[in-house]
Amino acid sequence: MTKPAFKLVGDNPHYERWRWQVFTITWLTYFGFYLTRKTFSVAKIGMELDPSIEISRHEMAWIDGAFLSAYAIGQFVSGIMGDRAGTRKVVVVGMFGSALAAAAMGASSITLVFGVLFGLQGLCQSTGWAPLVKNVGNFFSQHERGTVIGLWSTNYAVGGMVASVFAGYWGDLLGWRYAFFVPAATLLVIWLLFVLFQRNRPEDVGLPPIEVYHNEEQAVLVDSEAVEEDGPESSWELVKQVLADRTVLVICLAYFLTKPARYAILFWGPKYIQEKLGTGMAESGALSALFELAGIAGALSAGIISDRVFNSRRMPVCVITLTILGVFMLFMDELPATRVVLGASYILIGLLVFVPDTILNGPAAVDFGTKKGAGTVAGFVNGAGSIGAILGGTIPGLFAERWGWDGVFTLLGAMAITAAVILLPKWNALPATAAA
Repeated sequence: MTKPAFKLVGDNPHYERWRWQVFTITWLTYFGFYLTRKTFSVAKIGMELDPSIEISRHEMAWIDGAFLSAYAIGQFVSGIMGDRAGTRKVVVVGMFGSALAAAAMGASSITLVFGVLFGLQGLCQSTGWAPLVKNVGNFFSQHERGTVIGLWSTNYAVGGMVASVFAGYWGDLLGWRYAFFVPAATLLVIWLLFVLFQRNRPEDVGLPPIEVYHNEEQAVLVDSEAVEEDGPESSWELVKQVLADRTVLVICLAYFLTKPARYAILFWGPKYIQEKLGTGMAESGALSALFELAGIAGALSAGIISDRVFNSRRMPVCVITLTILGVFMLFMDELPATRVVLGASYILIGLLVFVPDTILNGPAAVDFGTKKGAGTVAGFVNGAGSIGAILGGTIPGLFAERWGWDGVFTLLGAMAITAAVILLPKWNALPATAAA
């Protein structure tokens, strides 16, 4: 088969309606997960000032660590479950649990309970990414996947940005507890929309697979004879096979080293700004939201560039942006502490970090995992990244006082540069196809 022409909207209105309906509802769903993920990072400011809550920065770091550890463990399971049970069942349970855990945190005053509930929040949050990425991969084919998943991945950039401002607004207006309550209620509304409008595959609504619709060769695993193509999705043989692929392992390692920079800003960005400028919850949350605002542009450009400039090769754009990101973070804390400089720095970091974050855990995971193993690979890639996120989420709280913020940013920068070096040998990597 010849490579199909690049065209995001095809000629079959019924098929296109379902493609973009699933795109929209899954975008909104992952956006919604961020409403309950970002609450604690903003609420920290109000909790620290509340005399009825005795909680230290170190305890906050351990609470973050509970979330990130549970999130990492959950990723490895959720990806496989997304392949075996389907996106719908996994996400419905996880989203509902996320709303309940957030509401319970807002009602609590005990440090240990915060840790337990935020750990539960991590497990619920882990049900989102891998099953939803698989869902999008079922409706969009390889030649358009970088562009589409790049566009789709703006959900977590927009979600993180809106969630910071949203939680900060309600926290300043009604008290820090409402930084938990209102996002939880909003997520329940999105949960209902997901139940009504999402479907797992084109075949579930009587349509042919996306490769048939686009006349495109289906990607296969290199050692494809070990798994029957018509066998059940995510058989244990398939799980073993996708995780033995060297490119998948390289992506996992690089994502582990990429994630700390993003989560350091995600979890400690508002607090860093507050320490540098003396701002309150709302302004600190708003300034830190520039990181996610820039991330929208980063996520969008990542997929388009990988599809159109590098012919659906995913690694070149990751190597370039990770190198620039690492070098900048080595000097981050030495810049003047003003609103303009900090805002501009968060914008630049957002532009750079969201490119490899989007590519490695989106198009690259689906490409090399193939349709059958996409959930498993996305889950393991995001699981590896989530272990790295534990470092990003806890290092600032545990070591900023000892090393200074300069030491924290130097470590994060070195990790990003190392990730670029690891990916460099895979510059030209593409998934195998049935015709290859």
